[in-house]
Amino acid sequence: MGPGPVNADPRVLRAMSAQLVGQYDPAMTAYMDETMELYRRVLRTRNEATVLVDGTSRAGIEAVMVSLLEPGDRVLVPVFGRFGHLLREIAERCGAEVHVREVEWGSVFTPDAVERAVREVRPELLAVVQGDTSTTMNQPLAELGEIAHRHGALLYSDVTASLGGNEFAMDAWGVDAATAGLQKCLGGPSGSAPTSLSPRAVQVLDRRRHVEAGLRPDPYADPDDPDGAGGGRRIRSNYFDLAMVLDYWGPRRLNHHTEATSMLYGARECARLLVAEGLEAAVARHRLHGRAVLAGVRGLGLRVFGDVEHKMHNVVAVEVPDGAGDGEGVRAALLADYGIEIGTSFGPLAGKVWRIGTMGYNARKDAVLTTLAALEAVLRSGGVAVTAGGGTGAAQEVYADARTAAGQPAGQPVGVPA
Repeated sequence: MGPGPVNADPRVLRAMSAQLVGQYDPAMTAYMDETMELYRRVLRTRNEATVLVDGTSRAGIEAVMVSLLEPGDRVLVPVFGRFGHLLREIAERCGAEVHVREVEWGSVFTPDAVERAVREVRPELLAVVQGDTSTTMNQPLAELGEIAHRHGALLYSDVTASLGGNEFAMDAWGVDAATAGLQKCLGGPSGSAPTSLSPRAVQVLDRRRHVEAGLRPDPYADPDDPDGAGGGRRIRSNYFDLAMVLDYWGPRRLNHHTEATSMLYGARECARLLVAEGLEAAVARHRLHGRAVLAGVRGLGLRVFGDVEHKMHNVVAVEVPDGAGDGEGVRAALLADYGIEIGTSFGPLAGKVWRIGTMGYNARKDAVLTTLAALEAVLRSGGVAVTAGGGTGAAQEVYADARTAAGQPAGQPVGVPA
C-alpha cells in the first residue's frame, strides 16, 4: 500500500505465465498491434507511434529524452518533486542545455508561471512530470500543450504515477510525448514503459532516423546517411533509439531488440483490464479510495502534507506524528506484524512523511480499511495518541456517502475492480 510498486492484478500475472513465441510469429506481431491500440485508448490518443519500451518507466523517460534531444537543445523542466530532478538529470546526460524552475515541494505550477518560464527559456522541449509520488502532487497539464506549441516547443510528460488513476488526455491536452510504467495504477509489474509520440515528435525522430549497419544492403555506407538521404545526427543510444523502435513495432518490422514477450503479455493485460473497466470508472475508483484514505488518516488525527487540492487520487502523504520518530519503526511494524507496506519519501521529505497508496488492484475498500486499522494499532502500541476507530470510521463515512450518491443499497460493495 505504498507509492508503487503495488500488488499486481492476479489476471496480469496469469497472462504473463503464457508460453513464449517467436518475435515474428504472427501471434506475436498481432499481440504487438493489439497492445499499441489498447494503449492509444488508455492514453486517449490517435498517435500511430504508441509502443512499449522494454525496461522500467525510467527506460521510457530516457528513450524519449535521448531520441528527441540533441546536444545543446534547450529544455525547460518545472520541478516540484524528486522526479522533476530526474527529468533534469537525464536531459543533462543527453547534452541538453537544461533550465529548471522550482516551486516548494507540496505545491504545483500555475499555467502562467510555466508560460513565463517558456518565454524566458525558449526551449525546444518542455518536460514535466504529471504526478510526482515523492510529494503526491498532480501537476495540471491541460493548458501546457497550447503554451508549448505557441512558443515552438514540444511537450513531454512522465505519467508513470498518474496514468489510470487520474485524468489524462494526450491529444486533447496537446502532449507530444508521454511515458508510463505498469507498477502503479495500471496494476502490473515494473518492467515495461508504454510510450506514445505525436506526429510533431515523430518528425524530430524522422530527421535522425538511421538503419543499423547489419540491416543495410551496404554495411559500410555512411551511417549518418545510409540511403543518401541526408540523415541528421544519429540518436546517441542504440537500445533507446525510438526511431528504430518504431521501425520494429511498425509495418517494416526491422529487427531491433528482441521484444520482452512476458512483459508484453503483462502490459497488454494491464491495458485490456483498464479499457474493459472504462477509463472514467477507473479514475472514479481511484478517487473514491483515495478520498477514503485521506479521510481515514485525518480521522486518526494525523496531518496530511501538501496542497490537497492538487494531490493525485492514488496516494496520500501523511506527516509522521510526534512520538513516531522518523517513521521507520512504524513502517517496519506494519510490514512485520500485518504484512502491509507503506512508503517513506525522498530528499527534504525523508523521515517526515509516510506515503499510502491506493493504486490499481489495491484501490479497494478492504485494502483501505485493513491498512487504516493496522496503522491505528501500530501507532497506539507505540504510544502515539490517535482517535480510536477514527480511521476506519471516517473511511466508512466516505463509502456510505458514495453508496448514497450512487443510489446503491447500504451493503453493496463500492469500487471493487471488475
